[in-house]
Amino acid sequence: MKATSTAIPDVLIIEPKVFGDERGFFFESFNQNKFEEAVKQKINFVQDNHSLSAPVGTLRGIHYQTPPMAQDKLVRCTRGRVFDVAVDLRTGSPTRGRWVSLILDAATGNQILVPKGFGHAFQTLEPDCEVQYKVTAPYAPDCDRS
Repeated sequence: MKATSTAIPDVLIIEPKVFGDERGFFFESFNQNKFEEAVKQKINFVQDNHSLSAPVGTLRGIHYQTPPMAQDKLVRCTRGRVFDVAVDLRTGSPTRGRWVSLILDAATGNQILVPKGFGHAFQTLEPDCEVQYKVTAPYAPDCDRS
């Protein structure tokens, strides 16, 4: 597993080691020890979410939760491809208002770590895209923003 900083250093691209052959592929989508070693921090995920967006061009976001239920998110596309965006909403941050994007692709298994204080959104590039993500705080309607 490899973690790479983006133009906003707190947002990381996570790339698993994929083993492929004529039968298909295998990779560990998440391994707590390897993940923490790659990102150089402890993160405790408490909930997994899974969404399906059928039409091409479906936009989801920008979503985030406020304290005390702010969430780190580890996001990946498990079917199709999506244009994924993280926006820095942190008060006092030198990168406040800036955003980074990447294509999350089920074929590569790449992921994005979106820290607390960031808004998150994606738009589907193919039909029937599925996105799964881990979060560090459970869904809290009173803290949910978009």
